[in-house]
Amino acid sequence: MEGTTTAVKQTPYRIKRYYAYALATIISLALPFIRIDGNHIFLLSFDKKQLHLMGVAFDMQELYLMPFLLMLLFLGIFAVTAIGGRAWCGWACPQTIFRVIYRDFIESKLLGLRRIKNKQKEPDWKKAENASKKVVAILIWTALSLIAAADFMWYFVPPEDFFAYLQDPAEHWFLIGFVLAIAGFLVYDVVWMKENFCVYVCPYSRVQSVLYDDNTYQAIYSTKRGGNIYNDSREKIIFKQKDLPDAANECTTCESCVTVCPTHIDIRKGLQLECINCLECVDACTQVMGKLGKESLVQWSSTNKIEKDIPTKVVRKSTIMYSAALILILALLFVMGGEKEHMLLNVNKTTQLYKIKEGNVVSNNFLFLFQNTDSKPHKYNLEVVDHPDIKIERFKPFTLAPKKLSKQVVILTTDKLLVNDVTKDTPITVTIRAYAEDEPQRVSVLREAVFIYPRADKLKK
Repeated sequence: MEGTTTAVKQTPYRIKRYYAYALATIISLALPFIRIDGNHIFLLSFDKKQLHLMGVAFDMQELYLMPFLLMLLFLGIFAVTAIGGRAWCGWACPQTIFRVIYRDFIESKLLGLRRIKNKQKEPDWKKAENASKKVVAILIWTALSLIAAADFMWYFVPPEDFFAYLQDPAEHWFLIGFVLAIAGFLVYDVVWMKENFCVYVCPYSRVQSVLYDDNTYQAIYSTKRGGNIYNDSREKIIFKQKDLPDAANECTTCESCVTVCPTHIDIRKGLQLECINCLECVDACTQVMGKLGKESLVQWSSTNKIEKDIPTKVVRKSTIMYSAALILILALLFVMGGEKEHMLLNVNKTTQLYKIKEGNVVSNNFLFLFQNTDSKPHKYNLEVVDHPDIKIERFKPFTLAPKKLSKQVVILTTDKLLVNDVTKDTPITVTIRAYAEDEPQRVSVLREAVFIYPRADKLKK
């Protein structure tokens, strides 16, 4: 009995979810403003063609990290689903958070249009008072939607640029239009589409059953204690407690777990794709059964625990495989992220293959495109690494500001007989090192250039 009392007095999952929502909101709003050495924690800027990750800026040529980030995202969600069911949907998904803010806070708490314990009963919209309150609710949510839309854009357009662009709306109408479009969608989605987005639009609900097993935590009704309310065809057969076949069945058929469900399902029917794992039904049943001094019939537990009385195994084959895959992807992400180059260099040969000057001096012209991806200016220089007979001409060290580009014509020459072949021109691969004179060890890249050496009969004897 003592254990039952403890279970009844535990903090409702709804309150815990509110804490999780508040934390997720604070993080999502604050993250775009946090900068490390001038770079953001996460920013995918199409304008600047950069990805900022944990304070490191990667340019378009370095977006090989994106597949790893996407794999990390999807595998992470799959792993969470295998362990805790649709925990993402109920505890962190923006759609769920927005609906809770609009339905439970604005409509229920602020305006008194609904009861939190009955999410399926619609107010009488024919009443002028209710209709006017709904208009107020929509206006409040519209203002919040604009903030949410702006916050979303801050992960693609940094806040410092975003607010600067707003001061000149005529020149940045596309950005403003995009924010308004997102806000408009959020208003339609939260006010009119509601949980239908989770049920019919979101693809996640369609794959959840593939990821579940008997050890997955979920909102589950105990038929052993409560009795079967539905038959094998999922047709409701019990409507009153007196109709339960066994007198020991504990379900009171109060329907509290049904009326509180935001997706309008009956958890007693079993696992359903509409369930977003918000655990509102667990709280409702806990309150009703707690008054009777009994444990809740609907619990956040696993099929093994509720139906087979077998302890839930968190560490199992599937979770070990997910963990191994996530660790591998994280390791690859850190290794490849650690190879970031603090400057970018593209080497392109000009249309002229080579030029033979007086004294059999052979020259090849190249166009070098430098980009300073560091956060401070650097003075760049060049050197040939592997061919001492090939020299660099017509290039002087130059200083380049952060995030700037510079094209430089570079001429490679040699006065030595590198190849004695009368049949064809010979390509020679030359390794060139570009480096910053102020930080040669940290800011340094190697690039290959193909030096074309003419056939021997073109040289003057």
